[in-house]
Formats: sequence, structure tokens, C-alpha cells
Amino acid sequence: MEIAAPTPRGLAKAAELLHAGEVVAYPTETVYGLGADPFSVEALDSLYRVKRRDPGSPVLLIVSSMEQLDSIVAAISPRAAAYAEAFWPGPLSLLLPPSPELPETLLGAESKVCVRRCSCAIAAALCDAFGGAIVSTSANTSGKAPAMSPDEIDPVGIALCLDGGRLDPSPPSTVLDPDTGELIREGAISRERLAEAPLP
Repeated sequence: MEIAAPTPRGLAKAAELLHAGEVVAYPTETVYGLGADPFSVEALDSLYRVKRRDPGSPVLLIVSSMEQLDSIVAAISPRAAAYAEAFWPGPLSLLLPPSPELPETLLGAESKVCVRRCSCAIAAALCDAFGGAIVSTSANTSGKAPAMSPDEIDPVGIALCLDGGRLDPSPPSTVLDPDTGELIREGAISRERLAEAPLP
């Protein structure tokens, strides 16, 4: 696993590897994540092998802007838009109706895709360098503790890691279905804060 600084050159190299179907690691606002091209079934297969994750357990996507949602999401309801306005960019992952072009591997039991607009500058810059959404799942093999620094990442199968230093301890992102109101996982954004969102 190559370690690269999150400079324009390092970001360009990471984006090039993503386009080539490789798996890369990078920091997020919570933990280090593993990224792949969400439209490449082969890249997703590689990601699941690296993570040793059940292919039936979907992973989420991150974007750097609302515009990057266009290629991965079919629609954004007024309730979803309200939650996004209140908490994005930040550690809130929303279940949204997917674009028909997305591989089914990324869809959960509700046939929705999980998306977050990331507040980590390095992760957002990687999305921009890649040109759109990328996969984001914690950079650890399934069942192990999330990686908080590059040296905690198992390098097998990972082409490159963007080095953002050691991250401060943080809960995982909160996962919410904005249209049903179901809280899938309470994480960095509490149930109480979600209740304060000005919904239509």
C-alpha cells in the first residue's frame, strides 16, 4: 500500500487508481475509509474481498456537493432535502432512491442507496478529483475496530492511502431514512438533534 500526502498530486494519483478499479483508503470525518468506483462491479467485488465483508451488506457513498448526487440518486424528497440542509456536510448518512445505473450491490433491503456529503476536506477533495461519488466503508476487515490512522490499516489489496494523520475518536455517522423517519443507526448526530431539523 502506497502512502501519499493529500496534495493535488496525491489526490490525482488516488483518483487515477479509483478509475482503474483499485481500492484506496482515505480519512473521513469519523474514521479512515476504503473507496472504490461505485459504478464498477469489479471494483466493488475487490472492495468486499479486501474488507472481507458479506456482499449482501451494502456500503455507503460519499459526495462533496449536492450536484454530485445527480448521477447516483433518482430523486430527493422535501424531507430528505431538509435533513441535508440541516446536517450536510457532516456525519449524517441518508437512505435515498437510487439511480437505475447503480449496481444492486449498493442497495439495501429497502432498495435505497446510503449517501453522505462528507465534511472531511480530504475526502471531499478526493470526490472532486475522481469526478463524483465514491464508495465509503470503514478501513478495517469486518469485525475489527475501525482504523484511525494509516498504520492501523491492513494494507493487503489496497493500492494507496491518503495520509490525513491520526483522527480524533468519533462515533460513526448516523444513518437515517428521511422519508420514513426510521433511524437505522444513531451515531455522531443524535436522535435529539435530528428532531430539531425544520422539516416541511
